[in-house]
Amino acid sequence: MTTLNQRPNTALIVIDVQNGVVGKAHERDAVVGNIGSLVAKARQEDVPVVWVQHSSEELPKGTDQWQIVPELVPDAAEPLVAKEYGDSFEETTLEEVLAGLAVGRLVVVGAQTDACVRSTLHGAFVRGYDATLVTDAHTTDDLSAWGAPTPDQVITHTNLYWSFQTAPGRTAATVKTGEVDFTAQG
Repeated sequence: MTTLNQRPNTALIVIDVQNGVVGKAHERDAVVGNIGSLVAKARQEDVPVVWVQHSSEELPKGTDQWQIVPELVPDAAEPLVAKEYGDSFEETTLEEVLAGLAVGRLVVVGAQTDACVRSTLHGAFVRGYDATLVTDAHTTDDLSAWGAPTPDQVITHTNLYWSFQTAPGRTAATVKTGEVDFTAQG
């Protein structure tokens, strides 16, 4: 269904699962475990896994905070996209990587739900990609002390609204980890 011609493949996009991003995140261990099982499944099915790694003043390159969590180890052959903005497409190589892999459908996991995950989902969708959010494989910190909803509410709301997202010629969807089908079209 993607509007990107000649892009029949699917990729798993792992966003910012870094020590300094998910260290105190809601249900961190369960989410990282779900992401790990999806990475293993993608590798077994020869589906590209694309890693996205954020850097900023709070996440300086090369620091422990910047490192991907130890439970998840990118394979040397898997693309790693460095980013500095919420949307993983902004001023990065992500589009070139996906074009080179003929990818038109993304399965999205990672952190933070209400920042980089949400920005990347919308960025993908407006660029013509089909985008599936794995409902139990993304997380966020508790920012309720600053007036935000609790993390479980942020996650639930994001899952809800993404399941109803629509646009011509593209598909938005949500699935649980155990229901991910990398061969599904649209």
